[in-house]
Amino acid sequence: QVQLVESGGGLVQAGDSLRLSCTGTGRTFSSYAMGWLRQAPGKERQFVAAISGSGGNTYYADSVKGRSAISRDNAKSTMYLQMNSLKPEDTAVYYCATFYTSDWSPESPFRSWGQGTHVTVSS
Repeated sequence: QVQLVESGGGLVQAGDSLRLSCTGTGRTFSSYAMGWLRQAPGKERQFVAAISGSGGNTYYADSVKGRSAISRDNAKSTMYLQMNSLKPEDTAVYYCATFYTSDWSPESPFRSWGQGTHVTVSS
């Protein structure tokens, strides 16, 4: 079972930037698509971004498209989410996940989740 650990969350002001990191264990890190999801207080968990195992394909939710960038460094078994121009509505717990497929689609089954990192954006 792969283990995922997120880091990089914190309290920032609207308009600031943050880079979230997710480090995984296991020798097959590069074989699987990975992604970020978030859950705001009182709301359902929602998709943020995903990236294929090779890093060649990326996908974004409309809410973050144009101001976020997902990337991965398979040599370091780490995935990143650079978030710019943060808004109060970006406040949530951000989870990284890996999927059972090499590329991502909305139907991709989850393989593992991290524990989450809190992001709070003040206005």
